[in-house]
Amino acid sequence: MNLTRAEAIERSATLTVSSYDVALDLTTSEATFATTTTVRFSAKEGSSSFIDAVTADVHQVTLNGEELDPKEVSDGVRISLPRLAKENVLTIKADAVFMNTGEGLHRFVDPVDGEAYLYSQFEVPDSRRMFPVFEQPDQKATFAFHVTAPDYWEVISNSPTPEPVAAGAGKSTWHFEPTLKISSYITALIAGPYGCVRSELTSSDGRTVPLAVFARKSLMEYLDAENVFELTRQGFEFFEKQFGTPYPFPKYDQLFVPEFNAGAMENAGAVTFLESYVFRSKVTDAMVERRAITIMHELAHMWFGDLVTMRWWNDLWLNESFAEFMSTLAAAENTKYVDSWTTFSSLEKSWAYRQDQLPSTHPIKAEINDLEDVLVNFDGITYAKGASVLRQLVAWVGQEEFMAGVRAYFAKHAWSNTELPDLMVELEAASGRDLSAWTEKWLETAGVNTLKPSIEVADDGAITSFSIVQSAVAEHPVLRPHRMAVGFYNLATDGDDAGKLVRTHRVELDVHGAVTEVPELVGLTRPALVLLNDDDLAYAKIRLDEVSLATAKAHVQDFKELLPRTIAAASIWDAMRDGETPAREYVDFVLGIIGHETDSTVIMVLLRQLTTALRFYVAAEHEKATSVAAADSLWELAQAAAPGSDAQLQFTKAFASHAQSPSQLDAVQALLDGTVVLDSLAVDTDMRWELLTSLVAGGRADGAAIDAALALDNTQTGQLAAATAHAAVPTADAKAGTWQSVVVRGDGANAVQRAAIDGFGRVWDTSLLEPYVEKYFAAILGVWEEKSYETSSTIITGLYPSQLVSTATVEATDKFLATLGAEFPALRRLLVESRDGVVRALAAQAADRQSAN
Repeated sequence: MNLTRAEAIERSATLTVSSYDVALDLTTSEATFATTTTVRFSAKEGSSSFIDAVTADVHQVTLNGEELDPKEVSDGVRISLPRLAKENVLTIKADAVFMNTGEGLHRFVDPVDGEAYLYSQFEVPDSRRMFPVFEQPDQKATFAFHVTAPDYWEVISNSPTPEPVAAGAGKSTWHFEPTLKISSYITALIAGPYGCVRSELTSSDGRTVPLAVFARKSLMEYLDAENVFELTRQGFEFFEKQFGTPYPFPKYDQLFVPEFNAGAMENAGAVTFLESYVFRSKVTDAMVERRAITIMHELAHMWFGDLVTMRWWNDLWLNESFAEFMSTLAAAENTKYVDSWTTFSSLEKSWAYRQDQLPSTHPIKAEINDLEDVLVNFDGITYAKGASVLRQLVAWVGQEEFMAGVRAYFAKHAWSNTELPDLMVELEAASGRDLSAWTEKWLETAGVNTLKPSIEVADDGAITSFSIVQSAVAEHPVLRPHRMAVGFYNLATDGDDAGKLVRTHRVELDVHGAVTEVPELVGLTRPALVLLNDDDLAYAKIRLDEVSLATAKAHVQDFKELLPRTIAAASIWDAMRDGETPAREYVDFVLGIIGHETDSTVIMVLLRQLTTALRFYVAAEHEKATSVAAADSLWELAQAAAPGSDAQLQFTKAFASHAQSPSQLDAVQALLDGTVVLDSLAVDTDMRWELLTSLVAGGRADGAAIDAALALDNTQTGQLAAATAHAAVPTADAKAGTWQSVVVRGDGANAVQRAAIDGFGRVWDTSLLEPYVEKYFAAILGVWEEKSYETSSTIITGLYPSQLVSTATVEATDKFLATLGAEFPALRRLLVESRDGVVRALAAQAADRQSAN
C-alpha cells in the first residue's frame, strides 16, 4: 500500500500513461462493485512495472492481448506488468470494495429515506480503490468513465453529465466524455439520488460555465444554494483576473456529501464538501465565513493543483498554501468578508504556530519519501505556515509582482506537472529579486522565531533607543528575514474615538538577524502600546514589552480596529501557552474581554483557548474551582448578550460544554425544557443535542434520554450526536462499551467512530479514563496495521490519554516508543505530537502553580 517516491520515480522513468477508460457497475451488490479498466500507455520496451489496484478480487488481466494469471500478478494492492511493449493496452476486470472510512468510493445509507449515496475521495492514494491506476500525480492522463447505476440517480464526475442510456430493469449507464489531462487523485464520482440546484456564469473567455450545487434529498430544504453561487461567481471573477487564465474546466459542480473526513476536496469540476456546511440549525457567523473561505480555497485549486499539478507530494505544501493564501485574499478583496485576514490570523496562524513548536515540526518543503509521509503532512505547516509565509513573500516582493509571476507560471505550465523552482523562477523574473536565500531560510528550515521590542525612554517620555530582538529555539536556530510593521497605539481622549486604542504611528521595515535597530522611531514619544507585526504581515511569535502588556490587559477590548486587537490577544495567549504567564491569569483575561468582542471567529477562538487553558494548563489542584467559576461567567455572558446575537449563541454553547456544578446543570436543564428562555435564542435541534450532551456528561441524563432524542431526530446528524452522547455517559460501563465499539469491533463508519471518540473524552472525573492508558498502548500498533490511515489516525490521536496530564502518561508513551520499530515513522510522529501536548501542559501547570506561591 505504501508507494515510495523512489518507486514513483522509477515508474515514471519506465512508462507514460495517456488514457484510462473505466466502466463501473454500481449495482452488483451493497459491498462491492464491478470495475473494468482499459489503460493505454507507452513504456521502455522489455521493461516491467506495476499498476496500483486495491481490489476484492481480480477476474482478468489482459496486457497487449496476452492473458495474465490474476493469481500470479495481483496481490490485492498491485498488479505486476511484465514484458512491456513500446505501446501498451492493459485491460483489468475486478471487483472493488465500497468503503465507509471516507476513502476511495464511500457508500452511505441515509437513515431518513433509506437511500444509498456514494462519493469518491482519492487524495492522496485512493483512486486505486475505485479502478486500477498508476497512482502518482505526475502520471497525468485523460479519464473516460462509464457508470451503471439505478436509473433515478444523479451521477456526477469531472466531465459534464451525459444523458443516460437504459441498461436493463431499473438501471442506466452514463457514458462520460474523456476528461482533460489531469492527475488521478482529482478524478471523481458522486452518485445517488442527490438533490440539485443549477445555475451558470460567463467566464472571462466568454464561455457559459454550468454551475450546480448538490446535497442529499433529506437536506435540500436547508441548502443555501444562492449563497454558494454568489461566492462562486465572486471567486471566478477574482481568480480569472488575478491568474490571467480562464477557468480551465467545462463545468463546476459543488457537492455536499455525508461522512466526509476533511473540509473539502478539489476534484476537477466536481468539488466535494463536508456536509456540515449545510446548516440545518442556526450556526455561528464564524462557520458561515469558514464555508465561504473553503469555497474559495477549492476554487483556487482548479488552477493551482488541477491545471498545474505538483510532480510529487513534497510540493503538497505549495498546493495547499497557495490555495489557503488565495482564498483569504479573494474573500478580503472580492466578498463581504473584508476581515478575513483577521480570521486567518486567529485560525490559520495560531494553528501554524502550534504545529511549528511540536517536536515533529518540519520544513515547509518537507522530504516526502512515501505515501505515509504525505498523509501525516496534511498539517499546520503544509496549510497554515505555508500560507503565512506566502503572505510574507507577497509583502516582500509586492502583490502585483507576485501575481505577475503567477500569471506567467500558469501560462507556461498549464496541464503539466511542476516543482517549486518552476514557480520561483517566474516570481524572480517578475519581482527582480533573488529569492534563493529567502527560499532556503523560509522553506527549507523549521521552527518559528520570536520577536520582541527593546525600548529605552528618557524622563520626558521620548524614545532614545528602539530595536527589535529576534530569537529562535536551540533545535531550530535559524534567524529569518521578516517584512513587518511596527504600530504605535494610544488611547484617544476626544472625538468619536474617545476611549479607543487608535494607531498614531506606523513604520514598515525589514527585520534581519538578532537585533534590528529602528532609528526612525527614536525621538518619538513612547506610546501606550507598541505592537510588533502590526497588520500581521510576518510569520513570528510576538511579545509585548511590559508597558504594552499592561495596556493590552487593561484595554485590549478598546482597540478600534479588529486585527491589532487580535494580534495583541494572541500574544498574551502565546506567552501563557509557553509557560511565561499563569493560566488562571489568562482565564481571567479572556472572561474579562470576550463580552466586548464583536467578531464571531475571534469569539470562537478565544472560547477554544479558554477551554484549553481550563482543561490542560490550569494547575490541577485549582482546575475544578477555576472551571466552575468560568462556567458561571459564561452563563452570565450568555444572559447579557444581545438577543439573537452570535455571541449569545456561542456563550450558551460554551456554557453548556463547561457546566458541571448542580446549579449549572439546573440551568442547562431549564434551557432544554423551556422553563428558562433567553430572548431570541433558538433552542433548535442541534442546540437541544448540545444541552442534552451537557446533561449526560454531568450525570443528569441517561441512555434512555439519548434514545428518545434520537427517535425525534433519526438523521445522520442525529445519529452522530447520539453516538457522542452515549460515549459521554460518566460510568465505567459506558466507557468500556465505547472502547469495545471503536477499538475492538470497529463499529460503524469513520464519522461515527469520530463522534464516539469525542464523547469518550468528555469527562469531569478523569479517573474514568485511567484504566485505558495501558489498553491504549496495548492496542494501537494493531490498530495502525489493520485499519486504514483515516480510521487508525482518528483512533490514535483521539484516544490518546491527553487529559491525564501527568509524568505517568509521558512515561507510558516513552515506554511504547522505545519498542516501536523504525518501520512506523508516521505512527511515531502521531504519538510524539500527542506526548508533547502533555509535556507542555505540565510546564504550564507548573507556571500556574508557581504564580500562587
